[in-house]
Amino acid sequence: MLAALPLLLASAQDAPPPEHPPYRLPRIEVTGKQPPWLAKLQYLLPEVQGALITVTRKATVTHMDQIPTVAQDNLTQLFARSPGVIVSQQQNPTQVNLTYRGLGNPQESEYVLALQDGVPMELDWIGFPTLYYLPPLQGVRNIELIRGGASLLYGPEPAPVINFVSRRAVAGAPFAASSEQIAGSDGGWQTYNVVKGSSGDVAWRVDGWINRSSGPRFNSGYDVKGGDVSLLWTPSATSRWGLDLHLYRAGAGDAGRLTYPQWAANPDTVTTPANHTWSDRSTLVLTHERDLADHWRFYGKAWAGSAELTQRVANPSLPPQPLPSVTNIQDAKFHYAGTDLRLRHDWGQGNALTIGTEIYHSDAPLRGWNYTDLLAPRNASGGVTTLSQARQSNYASMFAENLFRFGPGGHFHIVPSVRIDHERVAVNESVRPPNLSRPLIDTAVSRTVPLFGLGFGNDFYDHGHLNETYFNVSSGWRPVRYFDIGSPHANIVPGTAPAVQKALSWELGVHGTPADGLFYDVSLFWIDFSNRIETINLSPIVAIEQNSGDSRHRGFEGEVAYDFLHARDDGAHLEAFANLQLLNARFVRSAIPGQVGKSPAYAPHYLAKAGLTWRRDGRYKLALSGVSSGAQYWQDSNQDQPGIGGAPGLPALIPPYTTWDFAADWNLTPHVELLGGVSNLTDRRYYSRVWTYGLEPALGRTWYAGFKLSL
Repeated sequence: MLAALPLLLASAQDAPPPEHPPYRLPRIEVTGKQPPWLAKLQYLLPEVQGALITVTRKATVTHMDQIPTVAQDNLTQLFARSPGVIVSQQQNPTQVNLTYRGLGNPQESEYVLALQDGVPMELDWIGFPTLYYLPPLQGVRNIELIRGGASLLYGPEPAPVINFVSRRAVAGAPFAASSEQIAGSDGGWQTYNVVKGSSGDVAWRVDGWINRSSGPRFNSGYDVKGGDVSLLWTPSATSRWGLDLHLYRAGAGDAGRLTYPQWAANPDTVTTPANHTWSDRSTLVLTHERDLADHWRFYGKAWAGSAELTQRVANPSLPPQPLPSVTNIQDAKFHYAGTDLRLRHDWGQGNALTIGTEIYHSDAPLRGWNYTDLLAPRNASGGVTTLSQARQSNYASMFAENLFRFGPGGHFHIVPSVRIDHERVAVNESVRPPNLSRPLIDTAVSRTVPLFGLGFGNDFYDHGHLNETYFNVSSGWRPVRYFDIGSPHANIVPGTAPAVQKALSWELGVHGTPADGLFYDVSLFWIDFSNRIETINLSPIVAIEQNSGDSRHRGFEGEVAYDFLHARDDGAHLEAFANLQLLNARFVRSAIPGQVGKSPAYAPHYLAKAGLTWRRDGRYKLALSGVSSGAQYWQDSNQDQPGIGGAPGLPALIPPYTTWDFAADWNLTPHVELLGGVSNLTDRRYYSRVWTYGLEPALGRTWYAGFKLSL
């Protein structure tokens, strides 16, 4: 038939004109309306995304293209649209401090699982889950926040999962390049540069970036730099391969924590003028997706890399006190590798089955030396060895879940989930810190943890607008860390490894788009967190890491957003948003006398965020966002830390605070964009991070301005 087509066309050209004029059919206009589920995806994840089933789980997505540039790693601005996420602020970006729903201290985000494209970002996912790395925010496309059921999708940590989705190579993309230059407060300078394109079935993207500042206090400056390479090969319509390399190197001074009287007198006080932190990270990730027969698809990741955290620490002092006579350099190295292999099978009318496995291993030696030179470099030699530990962690899991749809149009859905996790953590110590009297540690702990989840949902429509009720009950857990079985900082009794910390989370809510331009998501939650770990002092010099008790976390979480310009078709949007978390968290069982009834640390009764974003696609983006937090205790005891003369050195409560940020991007031409913003607009003097050795002053008012050039 196709071969005869040229002959038919030629004969038609030679045909004589018709004897009668053509008959004109009546005009019919066809108009379309976007599917009702499309508007919901502005705020939520797809119900099935790759090999992940997220329907019935509470999730929030922040699209970076819809907000102005987040400069100077302003995490308060970054998470303004993420309900319930607490940012415990420090003055440099070398470590990230996040927590959620009072489930744990935000110190280095130890109770939050942070991912980059589904790969853990912690120094050691299992044994040392601390966050000393953040991808360049200009290179992030979306931020996905998943609450209950996160452990069933990705693995350990009670909740939530925060997944940074990178801007990666795109098949068929034309050549493009851009350079962003920003200057700001305290001698800040930030640059982000990208070159990307494709050729045939290969696409690539390369970026390089630097973020520097001298800091608001002496010895609070930082220098962060890195680069990313993303390659994509699509040999066929049913197969794709990806290779991503992430390089990171950071150094920062540590000006020291302050007592409350010191902060009240002068928040720029410096107590540790010689302390310093270095952090490096290199990770190579191989990904593969392939369509298989009978509606099966394979999703695989394999990654390997290394990280190093080096800290130079001397005791604090203030004039006229003399400087300390010795400093300690502690160096932790991490060599890790992991795989994440999943299969998805689409069956029936919209049903989906996912099965998979994850395997992870890390070697993490820890060493320490004392030096008389307070400014000893990172690679100094000749010091007195104070600590040497060989540490290993292993993790393996198997998991499966299925999405069942039933009823008219598949509006009802049920998602049962099961996962079995296994960890083994080992510490072998050859040199013990000289200030400790315990025996050398040689111990290993193995844990097998079964997890389950069950979700229900129902789609319902109101005049063509989609809404959904959801219910989810799921279990999660927190792995045993190196410090839980072999702390180098305390006389831990050997053989007293604590039991697994477990979380059981319930969530009932409804979300949707009941009117054009309007989105809402409201829910009630209840979390039982059992076997919380505390250091229990058996004597002034002997302690154990013990499961001290259980806590209950319940409350309300809601968000709403409305686009006043939703009816316009010129790419203009004026969106107001607000979200609120109301939290009641209490200890319900404890081995510590008098602890029952107290509030866990970092569990404010309310956390509210709101803002207004005005943008026009390809023209401008302006955003005003604010965060307001209620008072919160900084330690589980809810007690002041004593100071001098009877006054508290650190009050039990972190005072409430409210801050506002403004940022704007403005395209002068298609190739020139102006950038600017002010953080902490009202110059609020506050702090939101406290540790046993002092508080960290939050940043005052800061500004930035710059430009972006594009080809």
